[in-house]
Amino acid sequence: MTERLILRPPTQDDFPAFAAMMREADHVKFIGGALTQTMAWRQWATITGAWVLNGFSMFSVLERETGTWVGRIGPWMPHGWPGTEVGWGLAPAATGKGYGIEAATAAIDWVFDTLGWTDVIHVINPANKPSEALAARLGSTNLGPTQLPAPMDVYQVNKWGQSAQDWRARPSKR
Repeated sequence: MTERLILRPPTQDDFPAFAAMMREADHVKFIGGALTQTMAWRQWATITGAWVLNGFSMFSVLERETGTWVGRIGPWMPHGWPGTEVGWGLAPAATGKGYGIEAATAAIDWVFDTLGWTDVIHVINPANKPSEALAARLGSTNLGPTQLPAPMDVYQVNKWGQSAQDWRARPSKR
């Protein structure tokens, strides 16, 4: 939990809001593109299933005050992934409210403190300037191009990241 948000494993009740977000072609162009309801369900099943397989995955992010689902943020490391990622995706109505930095900070604290990760990355398309700005605000630096596993190997992405040591030494909570 944060001051304004609840981060918890996703549930079936969160799916309609996730599916609505994933229908917004312009909004999700950097996280795989728009999905039909059926394909969104498959992606949701992957996110939720990773909790069983790995003991971690993306969190559902909800506004504490309203209970409204506003996105998915958290640890992500499917087979063949280029590192231990904390990634994010917020619903269109949730952008510009500081939820990304708030939830990503909580998720990074969690992966370092609970999972014992030694570093964290963020896989970002170089045209996705808002995500690059969030990664920089988190204290991550652009480590250069990286390769995703097939079939996502067609996407041009950079790996942003930092060590747990750098995270803990940052001058202030962002």
